[in-house]
Amino acid sequence: MSAICLNRRTLLASAAAALATPALAQTGTIADRPAIVATMKRAAAFMTDEAAVEGGYVWTYLPDFSRRWGELEAAPTMIWVQPPGTGTMGHAFLDAYHATGEQQFLDATKSAADALVRGQHPAGGWNYVIDTAGEDSLRQWYATYGQNAWRMEEFHRYYGNATFDDAGTSEASQLMLRLVVEGQQDYLGALQRAVRFVLDSQYENGGWPQRFPLVENGGVHGHADYTRLITFNDDVAGENLEFLIFVLQTLGNRLASGREGRGLTRARLLSSIQRGMDIFLATQQPAPQAGWGLQHFPDTLKPAPARTYEPEALTTHTTANNIQQLLNFYRLTGEAKYIERVPEALDWLDSVALPPELRLNGRTHPTFIEPGTNQPWYIHRRGSNVVNGEYYADRNPNDTLVHYGSFRTLNVVGLREQYATLAGQTPAEASAGSPLLARTGTRTLPRYFTLRDVSWQDMGTPGRRPRAPGAGRAAELIAGLNARGYWPMPLTATSNPYIGPGSATPTGGEYRITRVGDLHDTSPWITDYPVEGVSTESFVRNMGDLIETLEGMAQ
Repeated sequence: MSAICLNRRTLLASAAAALATPALAQTGTIADRPAIVATMKRAAAFMTDEAAVEGGYVWTYLPDFSRRWGELEAAPTMIWVQPPGTGTMGHAFLDAYHATGEQQFLDATKSAADALVRGQHPAGGWNYVIDTAGEDSLRQWYATYGQNAWRMEEFHRYYGNATFDDAGTSEASQLMLRLVVEGQQDYLGALQRAVRFVLDSQYENGGWPQRFPLVENGGVHGHADYTRLITFNDDVAGENLEFLIFVLQTLGNRLASGREGRGLTRARLLSSIQRGMDIFLATQQPAPQAGWGLQHFPDTLKPAPARTYEPEALTTHTTANNIQQLLNFYRLTGEAKYIERVPEALDWLDSVALPPELRLNGRTHPTFIEPGTNQPWYIHRRGSNVVNGEYYADRNPNDTLVHYGSFRTLNVVGLREQYATLAGQTPAEASAGSPLLARTGTRTLPRYFTLRDVSWQDMGTPGRRPRAPGAGRAAELIAGLNARGYWPMPLTATSNPYIGPGSATPTGGEYRITRVGDLHDTSPWITDYPVEGVSTESFVRNMGDLIETLEGMAQ
C-alpha cells in the first residue's frame, strides 16, 4: 500500500524501458550466446551465493551487506516477500531457465521457492516479510523499525497473519503454480495451501480483506482496524482473480489431489471467480457518484477509511482501475452486466476532474472525493515523527504529502475508447479466446513472467516485451558486470537507522511534505547522494534484457 513500494506491476511495466537505466561501460565486448549465458550465470551465482539469506532476498544491499533494505531497512536474517523480493527473483531465475535450459537457474528458482515455503503462513498466504531467525526476531523488528516508520502504518503492528497487499502473496503463489506446471511436484502442497488461502479468505459476497486470517485488534493510532475491509487498493481483488484463473485453466480438478487438495475443485474455483467479479458490481456506488473507494465496509459496501491518510472517500484511481477490470470481465465472460454501468463511472470521473489551474505535471484528478459532497479531500501532515505526528484531510490543494499523492493522472479517454469498442461487439466476439470459457488445459501460462507485466490475457504467449533491447545493450551488460558478479547501481532510496522512539514534542524542521520525518523516523526516503550497491530490481531488468537478446538470436 505504500507509494514508494516498487511493486511487481511498477517494476515490470517499466521493464520495457530498460534502456533508460544508467548506461553501463561500453567496450568491444562480443555479445554472442555463450558470453550472454556466462554473464547470466555469473550474475545469478552472486545473488544466490552472496546476497541470498537461506534462498531469499530483500530489495537492495550495500556492497559489504552491512545494511540492506526491503520496503524498510531489514535485519540481516530477513527476506522480503513484497516485489521485487524473493518471489520476483524466483520468477526471474525461472525465466532464465526457460531461455537457456541451464540447471543452475532452475536450482536458484527452487531455492527461492523453498525460502517462501518455509515462511508460508499456516493459512496459506504470506506476510510482507519473513525472518529466518524466527518469530521473536520478527516481533522485535516490528517493535523497532516497523513501529517507528511514521508513514508506513501497515508496519506499525505485527498481526501474525498474511496479507494480499502489494501482490506479495499473489506473486509467491504464482511462482508455486509455475513450478508445479513445470513438473516440480514438491511444490504442489504449497500451491494448494495458497489456493485455499485465497478461497477461505473471500467473503461470501465475493470481496477479499487485506489480511487473513482475520484478527481482533484495535487498529493503529486510535483508528479502527482496516485490514478486515473489502480491499481494492493495489488491485487485491484483480490479483486474486488472475491467480485463480491461471490455476483453473492449467490444473482444474487436478488441484484437488491428496490431503492438501481436498475440496479444491474446479467448481469451487469457478464460484470464487464469479463472486470475485460480481463484488465489483455490488460495491459500485449509486450515480452520480458511481465510483469506488480503496476499501469498502463488508456489510454496507460503502467506501471506508483505512490508514490515517486514507479518509472515507471515493478514489479516482481505484475507480479507473475497477473500470478497467470490468472491461476485462466482459472479455472473460461475455456477460454484458459487467459493462452496463461503466458509462456512469466514466461520467463521474469527468465530473470530478481537476480545474485547469491545478492540472500541473500531467495530473488530471484529485485522489480522494468525499461521498455526498463530491468535493476533493487533500492530505496533509504535521509533527515530526510517529509519536507526535498526525495526518489530516482538508480542501487545501497546496503543500500536500509527497509520499502519498493527493493527485492522479488518469486516461479516461482511453477507457472510453475501450468501452466503445467492447459495446460494439457481440458477447461472443468480446470473449473470444477467454481462458475462463475455454476447456481446462487448453491455455498455457506465459513462458516469461518478468520481461513485462503479464496477465491472464497473455496465456498461450511468450509474454515478451513489445520491443527488443537496443543494439549494444547486451554488450554493455556483459562489460558492466563487476568482478564480484553484480551490476553496481545507485541506491537512491535510504533510511535513518533505528535510534529509538521519537519525543512527544516535534523537533525543529519542516516535515509537512517530506518523505521522512526527524531522525527517529525509519521510513525510507529518496537521497540526493546515492551510493552504489546491489539491487534486485536492476538484476531482474538486466536479466530480462539478456533473455530478450537470446530470444532475438533464436528467431
